[in-house]
Amino acid sequence: MPTAHRNATGLRPLYSRTADGFGRICLRRVDPAADAGLIHGWVSEERARFWGMGGADRERVREVYEDLDRRDTHHAFLALLDGVPAALFQSYDCAADRVSECYPVRPGDVGVHLLIGPPPGPPRPGYTAALLGAFLSYLGGLPGTRRLVADPDPANHKAVARLERAGFVRGPEVDLPEIDLPEVRIPAKRARLLFLDTPPRR
Repeated sequence: MPTAHRNATGLRPLYSRTADGFGRICLRRVDPAADAGLIHGWVSEERARFWGMGGADRERVREVYEDLDRRDTHHAFLALLDGVPAALFQSYDCAADRVSECYPVRPGDVGVHLLIGPPPGPPRPGYTAALLGAFLSYLGGLPGTRRLVADPDPANHKAVARLERAGFVRGPEVDLPEIDLPEVRIPAKRARLLFLDTPPRR
């Protein structure tokens, strides 16, 4: 699993690039205490029900992301567009995640979760693609990444189609098992696996 971003401290940007027509996109690690309110607002929305945190209060959201922050295998990021939070992204070592029970994991498989925040103003074509592209570019450039693995809700046809437009290849539908730990409980759910091979590093 790529660990280069574990060297980042505070809210220092980890990656940035300009998206034509949108502005500067920066990625930084989630600060559980500072970002809990923002994340709670996003994951509480009906459109985010697949994240399984609809009933969590702000304190519980903070605890979940504190747990992620302590791990070397799971990471959470905010994408900011011209300094304004625009998306929540997560990456994880597939071999250390429940998804490993659902398919044959390869060395270098990195899982991705994404939640786009409410866009400012009217919808703009290409907005989600620009944010997703920045995240995928960052992860794909880290040493050790060989393939990206996504597991959206199969019923979310827009999300599946969006990932396919980004280059992901559709895989099987699987049942992700429940995780019930003292730190966090994640319910079982059905997911569609999609895969994206990353370019070989020179």
